Amino acid sequence: MVEHIFRGSKRYWLWLGFLAAVIAAGFAAYIYQFQNGLTVTNMGRDVSWGLYIGQFTFFVGVAASAVMVVLPYYLHNAKEFGKVTIFGEFLAISAVIMCLLFIIVDLGRPDRLFNVIIMATPHSMMFWDMVVLSGYLLINLLVGWNVLEAEYNSVSPATWVKRLAYLSIPWAVSIHTVTAFLISGLPGRHYWLTAIMAARFLASAFASGPSLLILLMLFLKKFTSFKVEDKVLNKLSVIITYALTISLFFIGLEFFTAFYSQVPTHMHTLQYLFVGLEGHTALVPFMAVFTVLALVAWVLLLNPKTRKNQKYLGMACAFVFVAMMIEKGLALIIGGFIPNTFERITEYLPSLIELMVTVGVWAIGALVLTILYKMAVAVKERAGETEH
Repeated sequence: MVEHIFRGSKRYWLWLGFLAAVIAAGFAAYIYQFQNGLTVTNMGRDVSWGLYIGQFTFFVGVAASAVMVVLPYYLHNAKEFGKVTIFGEFLAISAVIMCLLFIIVDLGRPDRLFNVIIMATPHSMMFWDMVVLSGYLLINLLVGWNVLEAEYNSVSPATWVKRLAYLSIPWAVSIHTVTAFLISGLPGRHYWLTAIMAARFLASAFASGPSLLILLMLFLKKFTSFKVEDKVLNKLSVIITYALTISLFFIGLEFFTAFYSQVPTHMHTLQYLFVGLEGHTALVPFMAVFTVLALVAWVLLLNPKTRKNQKYLGMACAFVFVAMMIEKGLALIIGGFIPNTFERITEYLPSLIELMVTVGVWAIGALVLTILYKMAVAVKERAGETEH
């Protein structure tokens, strides 16, 4: 199977070359950060988690969303999901790798990662986050590789592989739940101190992850011989519609709780994010984009005619993905620090170095995903699951 990675069109090699160049630029930025310390970022005493942790949180959700294709196929015997399950598992692998890289770059020094192991304690949410994320990566590697190898050899996957696939379903829920506990368990941050944080995380994950999967399936449909069935896209789009609706409803609940109860610390963060507070408006344009994209996507997905039209479906999925990345990958984490515990406002926007490192991590994720998808499409071509 691996040999297919080294065979491809000129466009394939140009794409890999582009990703390699972006990774090199991101790595150079990381080396600069490593040599000069986290002072080259815009993080500080008041906003100690920035873009890196925001992106980590967002891509944990993307990884967890693989359950949206694994669950119907393995638990409900929905055969139509069989062709795309491997693509969902490979998306989870690349997303978890990105999550681990975001943690490493946020630590400043990679050796600090070993502190989680050396000083492991069951009371540490960081320890449990490491356990569930590394376990989820291992499960998806084992399941994805063995399922693809079985398809390559035209045999059924081993029984233990199916059992691991069943295990991956609750495990996927656990990775995002533990990440939510990591944030909501900090009592000094009132914006995060909500009992529905884990539910919010899962709802937004099941909207953004399947949206990205649909975009990838549409891309493969256009540029490769692999053709996903329309009924799979229709079912995934219905899942996204429900998940987006629930996610927006949960955000509405946060507004009601904060403003009906008039809790100042909870209200101030929402005011800062959406309309600005005491003249500070750095994140307001981002939240305006989030609001517009989320509502337009919601309308497109609610209407069956636009939801079943692949042109509008692709547009809605792109809007959902970008909107959720802004809300969870930027505003949710940064908003928790503003105002600080002394009700003072220190604004944060990522520095150029942070942006370059982040884009470099995205490129590594895209490179891993490209290689895995190249192999999967080649195996499916060999198995006759594609159109010529």
